[in-house]
Amino acid sequence: MVHMSDLTNKQIMQNIFSEMARGESKLFVESMADDFRWILPGTNQWSRTFDGKNAVLTELFGMLGSKIAGPIITTAQRFIADGDYVVVEARGKSTTKTGIPYNNSYCFVFRLADGKLKEVTEYMDTELATATFGDPE
Repeated sequence: MVHMSDLTNKQIMQNIFSEMARGESKLFVESMADDFRWILPGTNQWSRTFDGKNAVLTELFGMLGSKIAGPIITTAQRFIADGDYVVVEARGKSTTKTGIPYNNSYCFVFRLADGKLKEVTEYMDTELATATFGDPE
C-alpha cells in the first residue's frame, strides 16, 4: 500500500487523471482538501470561485451533472510539476443530455499540500462552454 505522503505531487495528479480518463472521479474527490478552492479566472460569465470542497461538489459538479449525460472523460496530455504546483494540460470528452458533444481543452494549475488538492485554476475555452450550455446561471 502506497501512502499519499510517499507520492510526489506529480504522481498524485497522474493517478487522479488516469482514473478521470476512464470517467472516474472518486480519487479526484477523495484527494480534495475540505477547503479546496476551484477558480475559473477571467471576466466572462463563467468566471467565479468555488470556495470549499462542498461548494465544488454541489455547485460546480452539480451544474455539470445536470447538463452532461454519462461520465465526463478528461484525458491529460502533459504534466508539469514545480514544487507545490502541478500544471495539467487536458482534453475533455462528454455529451450533453441533449446529445451535443462537449469536448473542451483545459489547462489546470493545481496547488497541493500534504498530498491533498488545495486549489485549482482552470483555464478553458469559455466560448465553447457558453455555446454548449448557455449562461451558467
